Amino acid sequence: MGKADFLSPKAIANRIKSKGLQKLRWYCQMCQKQCRDENGFKCHCMSESHQRQLLLASENPNKFMDYFSDEFKSDFLELLRRRFGTKRVHNNIVYNEYISDREHVHMNSTQWETLTDFTKWLGREGLCKVDETPKGWYIQYIDRDPETIRRQEEQARKKKQELDDEERSAKFIEEQVRRGRDGKETDETPVYTELKRESEEEKVAFNLGASSSLAGPSKSSSALSSSALRAPPTKRKEPSSSGSDFRTEKKKKSALEEIKEMEEKRKMKQSVRTDYWLQPNVVVKVVTKRLGEKYHKKKAVVMEVRDKYGAVVKMIDSGDKLKLDQNHVETVIPAPGKRVLILNGPYRDTEAVLEGIDEKNFSASLMLDSGQLRGKRVDIAYEDFSKLA
Repeated sequence: MGKADFLSPKAIANRIKSKGLQKLRWYCQMCQKQCRDENGFKCHCMSESHQRQLLLASENPNKFMDYFSDEFKSDFLELLRRRFGTKRVHNNIVYNEYISDREHVHMNSTQWETLTDFTKWLGREGLCKVDETPKGWYIQYIDRDPETIRRQEEQARKKKQELDDEERSAKFIEEQVRRGRDGKETDETPVYTELKRESEEEKVAFNLGASSSLAGPSKSSSALSSSALRAPPTKRKEPSSSGSDFRTEKKKKSALEEIKEMEEKRKMKQSVRTDYWLQPNVVVKVVTKRLGEKYHKKKAVVMEVRDKYGAVVKMIDSGDKLKLDQNHVETVIPAPGKRVLILNGPYRDTEAVLEGIDEKNFSASLMLDSGQLRGKRVDIAYEDFSKLA
């Protein structure tokens, strides 16, 4: 029987089958060969090339399985990160997009038997957030890129600083309004004096409004003959100061001028702030979990700063030396009376003594111990200073 025609139904079906995906049970991962049916897979398993691959795999089966498992995990997570980001998505949707590539690593060659087992493993390892619903398992990728974490922390720090500045401005304006209202009330306090007539011929007239016209003449005459009448309130005149005293008196600043000065000071503080703060000879705490429980939440001393954002630290307990990024450590707040180093802001690189802690505002009161401003008390945020080694 001759070969089928190019446009015959059999030839078209063969081309469709060769392009699309076949059944997973007829795929050999070791040889990376996809068989079309059960008979083809049986013939492949009896071939000499497949037998050679089996002999190689039998020498160290765990090595090949770990290799395929790592390839499957990395390709799956890379697709999840690029295609969906940190959105919550059904695991079967991601898997269908993953297997659309003919060159992908099949799951039957990995350590996971089903997609559900692989999803649960991602949740246990902390690579994704997983949750089970009546519709199936959903996954959400956790972005642990140091640059992304640093950018998120910087945005949160700027937002918190802006909120603090807005609250301080609102309180300052409210205080100015209250002071202005109190001063105005004290200046306009009325003073009552007795009614005195400069000359006996002068007549005293009272304008009592509509009530006087209705009351009749008897009431007006009795009101005029009363000796207990009081004059309307008059403002007390303050003695005027001389011209020389007025010129020497310091002019008080208005609320608007004080707000402008406060804004300029805030901008000045922001201009001297930097996104790097590591300094040698300060004590830090390791906060990353990638190094294991041995170093997590342990204190270390910064021995050397590299490229502004990295440092070589020496663990206080074990004496081990590690190279860490500044996002993997945080500052340490000592007990009151201990010496600290200011790491950021207008007083950067200044040594000080911790006097007290303000837990409500997440700041501490420091007494500067070096520089031209020695002896000055300042309030510094927690993240802007650390204990000296």
